[in-house]
Amino acid sequence: MKRLLPVAEAATYVSLSASTMNRLRVSGGGPRYAKLAGKVLYDVRDLDQWIEDSKRASTSDNQQRDHAA
Repeated sequence: MKRLLPVAEAATYVSLSASTMNRLRVSGGGPRYAKLAGKVLYDVRDLDQWIEDSKRASTSDNQQRDHAA
């Protein structure tokens, strides 16, 4: 079963503030979201995937990804 969280709960889930989640949604780079009946909702599976995709083994990991693009 899908579990959809509003912004404040999703922010708590990923240990960020709601304002950071809103900023990431506007600027890009944040987790996928849905907008239903005017509400922004995050699927817990997408939050988990976003966290997984953000993992790094060292500070140089990000540079390697940027150069490969």
